[in-house]
Amino acid sequence: MSKYASFAQWYSEGPSATYVHSMKSTGGILSMYGSTQPGQEMDTPAVPDLVIYQDVLGGSRLNASLGGGRFDVTMENGGCVFAAPNFAVNCRVETTHHIRSFVFPVLHWQTMLDEASDGKISFDSLSIYRGAFATPALKGKLRNLWALCEEEAAPSRMLARAAGCEILAEICQLGGTDLAPKKGGLAPWAERRCIEMMHARFADDLCVDELAVEARLSSFHFARMFKQSTGVTPLAYLTRLRLEKACELLEHTDIPITEIAPDVGYSSNQVLARVFAKHMHMSPSDYRRSVRDPARSYAMR
Repeated sequence: MSKYASFAQWYSEGPSATYVHSMKSTGGILSMYGSTQPGQEMDTPAVPDLVIYQDVLGGSRLNASLGGGRFDVTMENGGCVFAAPNFAVNCRVETTHHIRSFVFPVLHWQTMLDEASDGKISFDSLSIYRGAFATPALKGKLRNLWALCEEEAAPSRMLARAAGCEILAEICQLGGTDLAPKKGGLAPWAERRCIEMMHARFADDLCVDELAVEARLSSFHFARMFKQSTGVTPLAYLTRLRLEKACELLEHTDIPITEIAPDVGYSSNQVLARVFAKHMHMSPSDYRRSVRDPARSYAMR
């Protein structure tokens, strides 16, 4: 029995803690860590989490036993290895390496796998624990998740759950098992109820699971079917609602931006500014000035 109940506890309290330089976590759903580690041999205790280790720069020589037998490989740029849940990991790396770790607690995510596969897939049955993987799809999904979390400062429950479903679907495909999505979009009544819920609670930390319950679907299938119906992901739809409300408040009120941010679902005005810059190509302050005094805003350009 390990004295560490989770990978998160191991990474924050164990010998690797000094190497961690960034951490993003949504309680019980998904955690991410950035670390720079020296060349060394490392033993990680068995913890009830699936862990994806991504070599950010590549070029590291890895000799490891992660749950599927020992292997030796030179990592590609963005390449990944997977550490099995409840398996004491041993690995040796010869040089300093930059790692992103993506942690999926089995207790939370096995339910999703059961729903998506009718109970036919478990983390133990996946054939991914021996060797490295560097497919464009996997690298793209991990890169997008990291970038979105940088934008939002911490992963919202909707972001963590929706992105996690997409990543686990890719992992299952790498392991030889395809989680085939249901065809078609949401039923009209389900789409209407979910959109009404998002309009009513756009400032809350909504989770895909809550919307899936409204639609009477599994979380895995809901996220894909919502996009088929609306053309955007649940997170993109929620972001649009938040920006629309923020624009309305900026245009028609004198509420400070520091108060508008939490009113529309963001943890700080800095986070709102990052989202605004990405989607509106200006800051909230510039938007307020432009809609209230267009002539002055134009003259300043």
